[in-house]
Amino acid sequence: MSKDPIGIFDSGIGGTSILKEINALLPNENCVYLSDSKNAPYGNKSKSEILRLSIKNTEVLLSKQAKIIVVACNTATTNSIAYLRKSYKIPFIGIEPAIKPAALNTKSKTIGVLATKGTLSSSLFHNTSALFAKGIKVIEQVGNGIVPLIESGKLNSSEMTDLLKLYLEPMIEEHIDYLVLGCTHYPYLIPQLQELLPKEVKIIDSGRAVAKQTRTVLQQLLLLNLSGSQPSVEMFTNGNIEVLKTFSDKNFNSSYLDF
Repeated sequence: MSKDPIGIFDSGIGGTSILKEINALLPNENCVYLSDSKNAPYGNKSKSEILRLSIKNTEVLLSKQAKIIVVACNTATTNSIAYLRKSYKIPFIGIEPAIKPAALNTKSKTIGVLATKGTLSSSLFHNTSALFAKGIKVIEQVGNGIVPLIESGKLNSSEMTDLLKLYLEPMIEEHIDYLVLGCTHYPYLIPQLQELLPKEVKIIDSGRAVAKQTRTVLQQLLLLNLSGSQPSVEMFTNGNIEVLKTFSDKNFNSSYLDF
């Protein structure tokens, strides 16, 4: 048993979608979330810079006694999790686009992946695609501009609608029947995506699977919080705290932290 918190970090507020899934599945667990909005987005940065930021975030979470760290960022996972696992004794949970379920279930044999440049260009993404998407047409689309709009509070703006139409049109023309979301910011776009996509297209993100994997690892390592004490969820951002609050639940505490 451990009352120490689950640590979670992302390049911004997107990872709150993962935090909410973890909180729903593991309501007794304390959580600490880092929103590195000052450095968002990670997707257009070099691998060395992404690694540096991931190490920085890890060190902050370790200073807050995290017992496990969830890298709630596709780009950070694909570019740094192997190093983090080698360098720290704490367990790490990563996140990557859910290519496997889409490739296994597609009827049209064509799926779309909306992700950051850093994720789509990574060896982990290409290895996963090669393993599970043989004989499947995978239409990759870099979501340039999406994360900055979300981070600046323009989730439901006309600029966002225009971007999504631009990115989805080639996928619709190729008759995709699955759209894989490859960034933790993107689940907040699902209502808009559903309006723009044909009704038969299914949207997949990795949030629930990450929460389940986190629970499994905590169970295996006997680290679940069984104390029965009232848990806390602390959210920290080095960016605009008001934007973070709009993606927060009422029982989460939001604070500014210069990290």
